Amino acid sequence: MAEDKDNIAALPFEQALAELESIVTRLEKGAVSLEESIEIYARGEALKKHCEALLKNAEQRIEKITLGADGKPTGSEPLDVE
Repeated sequence: MAEDKDNIAALPFEQALAELESIVTRLEKGAVSLEESIEIYARGEALKKHCEALLKNAEQRIEKITLGADGKPTGSEPLDVE
């Protein structure tokens, strides 16, 4: 199972999200056994946490450019997302 988590940690956001969407679809259809449902649900939960962490990291990196009185950029500061 640790290997699966390492595998997830290396996934880019888009790939992790696509796999998570695939898992949700499979679970919604109910076409998998109970045991497989439990396994893929656990992987889906790990993928969800990974995607959330990647999004939070990206959000923290976003900055807004500050402008001086003359309209020229003077620097940057963290973007207030709320």
